[in-house]
Amino acid sequence: MSTLVIGGTGPTGPFVVNGLLERGHDVTICHTGNHEVDEIPPSVEHVHTDPFDAEALTAALGDRTFDLVVAMYGRLRSIAEIMVGRTGRLITVGGFPALRGYMDPDRWHPPGLPVPTREDSPTATEDDDAKSHRVARTEQVLFELHPGATHFRYPYVYGPRQLVPREWPIVRRILDRRPVIVIPDGGLTLRTVGYVENLAHALLLGVDHPEAAAGQVFHAADETSLTLGQTVDVIAEILDHEWDVVSMPWELAAPARPLVQQPRTTHRMVSTDKLRHVLGYRDVVPVTEALERSVRWLVDNPPEPGGDIERRIEDPFDYAAEDRLVAWWRTVLDDAPLLDWARGEPGLTAGYRGRGTSNPPKPHRV
Repeated sequence: MSTLVIGGTGPTGPFVVNGLLERGHDVTICHTGNHEVDEIPPSVEHVHTDPFDAEALTAALGDRTFDLVVAMYGRLRSIAEIMVGRTGRLITVGGFPALRGYMDPDRWHPPGLPVPTREDSPTATEDDDAKSHRVARTEQVLFELHPGATHFRYPYVYGPRQLVPREWPIVRRILDRRPVIVIPDGGLTLRTVGYVENLAHALLLGVDHPEAAAGQVFHAADETSLTLGQTVDVIAEILDHEWDVVSMPWELAAPARPLVQQPRTTHRMVSTDKLRHVLGYRDVVPVTEALERSVRWLVDNPPEPGGDIERRIEDPFDYAAEDRLVAWWRTVLDDAPLLDWARGEPGLTAGYRGRGTSNPPKPHRV
């Protein structure tokens, strides 16, 4: 089967390309040529052009046709138009920003995405931010031109070669031997993310099940999610680092903004039920192992301090300011008033029987 992969050298690309080769596909990749990767074997043909330039892409492809096109990079709306009549099947990759309120939690009332958000949830409109509306409108154009296409909405992608690595603000502080890290609101925020190899596996399931996947949108992501606080704890354990995790209200926790990546600590949990039930998805790399691989890669390939990656993350790593904030917050906690509960201290309700309950269970067990 002749297959064109547009992109193929980003974080998930080599896993997709090699997965196609393992399935017997004759693979051509189309990309700028600026980022060649060793993981792609020399037998794969390369077409070098700018996938964001419709004229350049059209010229580079000439009159070639393909049994399958996998579009992972470039201007998807233009690619969909160019591929009309050129391919028997089109698989595309977009993102969760197509969902209404993904980028702006205040688009929902009360604020925050519904938990979990499914594929049939409302998408962004002209009233949303411009990027989200463009992403949603591109999905509409895609299926107008290719009714049998398969579209995967990707989450925040983590793993090697990520351009905005979410773990780096934690990892760098550990490498700098910081004794403290600030998290907001107990670190309880949940966000659906996806490890590179897991996302590639999801897309390849779409290749394997053409009839079930035709005309469908799938949310692709890890099966399970860690809270922000759990992520901090796991990374510290991976790197054998002990520190004080200081929780404070979001409004005060400025150093934690790059960890939350939105203006509220509301959840961004997206359902992958459809992917699991229709295509049979299961994680090929468990979440904790995926996180460890990502962290180890960052330790071996640290971004340049103050360089492009850190500027994208928008973390100043201003430890002096963080120390002043933490010291002030600790004085606030130390000065909290002692309350005299005239009618008894509030409890955890009679329905709770765990640690801290005022209604301990009977000691015997069945």
